[in-house]
Amino acid sequence: MRIVFLGDVMGRAGRAAVAALLPVMRRDWRLDFAVVNGENATGGMGLTPEHAKSLLEAGADVITLGDHAFDQKTMREFCAQEPRIIRPLNIAKSGAPGAGARVFDAPGGRRVLVAQALGQVFMKHPYSDPFSAIDPVLRAHPRGGMVQAAIVDIHCEATSEKAAMGLWCDGRASLVVGTHTHIPTADAQILAGGTAFQSDAGMCGDYDSVIGMQKDEPMRRFITGMPRARFEPATGAVTVSGVYIETDDRTGQATRIDMVRIGGRLPQAGPAPLDLPGASG
Repeated sequence: MRIVFLGDVMGRAGRAAVAALLPVMRRDWRLDFAVVNGENATGGMGLTPEHAKSLLEAGADVITLGDHAFDQKTMREFCAQEPRIIRPLNIAKSGAPGAGARVFDAPGGRRVLVAQALGQVFMKHPYSDPFSAIDPVLRAHPRGGMVQAAIVDIHCEATSEKAAMGLWCDGRASLVVGTHTHIPTADAQILAGGTAFQSDAGMCGDYDSVIGMQKDEPMRRFITGMPRARFEPATGAVTVSGVYIETDDRTGQATRIDMVRIGGRLPQAGPAPLDLPGASG
């Protein structure tokens, strides 16, 4: 399968960029499956049902969330009703709406597992162990057997914890990819057991910013320690960031991984050029 995973969508500008580019990616890269992390898509804090629907209409097969999963209160009911929304397995001790892992259909009768967990290191809240949360899910859905591909979104601060999750899942997941920190890491690789890994997919947002927020208020808080205004998502040119993989249906192993960076300020990357509207040459 050809699969793309796009990192945290940041505000209105990120939503618009994904809406414009994901259909082109699906067409030009002949994608079979697309996952988008949408937990910052509404004003940089959470996701509303309306904005979730727009990402699904743009071509996302699944939307993953994160620690801001329920910042928008309307997401609680929507998450329980919409099976294409995946919230973290360990976001609450009990009673969280929706599911933290689910199997989805892909073209050709194939099946894809998507799961998400929150890390513990440097996070604001004491979430339960993500390793013990992910383990039974992967055991119950062996790649190349119950599913043809398995994707794990590890949403956390520390690159060390993300790297450990990649190794923990190696040989069982097709892709382990980090989200939350909004900065794409240069460590895309296929691990020894055939699991594609990247510590952080980056964000779909304006990189002339402080991790997607307009610069002035974060800078003021760092320099003076005094807040003056709310954080607001940056609205400049967006880089759509993520990771592209190809998998073997028989084994579920990754056979290729490429970093994805399209548009905006960052150096461009991807498995192949896109035929973008208005592009010359």
